[in-house]
Amino acid sequence: MSGPGGETSPLARALRARPAFAGSRAALALRAGPVHEELDPEAFWRQVLLLSRALADQGLQPGDRLAWLGLNHPLQLAALFACARLGAIFMPLNFRLAVAELQQVLDDATPACLVHDEAHAAAAASLRVPRRLDPQALACALSAAAGDTAIAGDREITGDTPVLLVYTSGTTGRPRGALHTQAALLANARASEWAHGFTADDVVLSTLPLFHVGGLCIQTLPALLAGLPVILHPRFEPQAWLDEVATGAPTLSLLVPATIRALIERPDWAGVPLGRLRGIMTGSSTVPLHYLQAFHARGIPVGQVYGSTETGPVSVVLRLSEAIAREGETGWPHPGARLRLLDAQGREAGPGQTGEVCLQADNLMRGYWNPQGRAGDGLQHGWFHSGDLGCLAPDGCLRIVGRAKDMIISGGENIYPAEIENQLLALPGVLECAVVGVPDVRWGEVPVAAIVAAHGSGLDAAAVQAHLQDRIARFKLPRRVVFVEGLPKSALGKVQKAQLQGHLTSGPGSAG
Repeated sequence: MSGPGGETSPLARALRARPAFAGSRAALALRAGPVHEELDPEAFWRQVLLLSRALADQGLQPGDRLAWLGLNHPLQLAALFACARLGAIFMPLNFRLAVAELQQVLDDATPACLVHDEAHAAAAASLRVPRRLDPQALACALSAAAGDTAIAGDREITGDTPVLLVYTSGTTGRPRGALHTQAALLANARASEWAHGFTADDVVLSTLPLFHVGGLCIQTLPALLAGLPVILHPRFEPQAWLDEVATGAPTLSLLVPATIRALIERPDWAGVPLGRLRGIMTGSSTVPLHYLQAFHARGIPVGQVYGSTETGPVSVVLRLSEAIAREGETGWPHPGARLRLLDAQGREAGPGQTGEVCLQADNLMRGYWNPQGRAGDGLQHGWFHSGDLGCLAPDGCLRIVGRAKDMIISGGENIYPAEIENQLLALPGVLECAVVGVPDVRWGEVPVAAIVAAHGSGLDAAAVQAHLQDRIARFKLPRRVVFVEGLPKSALGKVQKAQLQGHLTSGPGSAG
């Protein structure tokens, strides 16, 4: 079925029919230092049409993958919609990966073409791909397409047509590509609209990388489809974020714990004007309570979006209206999602009991790309088993307590590292921390805390233990406190606990 302008792609139709399409507000505004570039809805749609024709002229066929390596840019979003119109699959690459890691992803997905920006020209030149388009070649292709943007050939495009392939960070070793359909992206946009309670006055400030479903699909793409302006920064810079908010334009933005920390640790944080900002969404990992409280103290609620690359990612949401009252909770599933907690035997966990978070929704991935050699397509009878452990309050509100693989069993007691880590991060002088279990002859496992301390803080193990003494149960107290220069992390900034655990088990460390 075709829609506005004869479009057969459901995703492109939704963009073309957006409520503010004929309005005067910008669809996208790029802020890159002194460069301020605005695209009204018609100009952005024109960019989608030009890019569709240019990519078709380059030989991109239905089902082909288009890899994109670059900082946030309106063309990256236009490429997603162009792929939707062509029946192709957009594949944003994590520019933080090493060349060898990027090549591993490319070898798995076998894209037909790689588009890259100038900042990543050196990395792109080292990658083995059938075709590359650098900024100059892309500009030439767009110029050639300007005369006639019609796309030749018949393309059967439905909601079930795959359109987005996003690779996980690879913390388990081999990266996995989650494949999303056009219908799934639209379902996720509806979930996001409910999560944020979008209003006609909203403006989204987007600074997180669009190579991840967080930056792309929690706010940016849903806002575009809802007819809301998006202010796009090439990457997150604390001063640029604050300057943008101070203009009074943005009402919503998305931050992860690391970017929240970069803001609230600024000496001028308490006095920085926050303009019309009505709320922040966060996610990605367990968020320390004092990070939330820094915004709440200024009257800005910090909501939570729980999910993963595989779930779209909008799955369970603590909405802004509930954020301050339910500080630190995870929230409720969106209206189109189902949530179950399963115990170790696969049975439904009872009230107050801990179980693995399992999700079912229309915005889940279709499955993993190229699943041969992997444990199936990642779904079990339509359910995604997250590996996260949670428990439910009587009113159905979910609280995440940690990862199943991270749980420590010490003397028969379950210890969830996130509980200890939250308390450690509230201690002045602790910049970062991670708690893992190491083998112990008497207890089976005991918790050990690895801490990155601020220079000159004077922190030692005794001060850390004294801080924790009255805040957590005795059996949860770390048996060792190790001070380290840094924590091993994935390209997405997640602590690689297996690597840390191996280091703390085999090496003496530097116990304080």
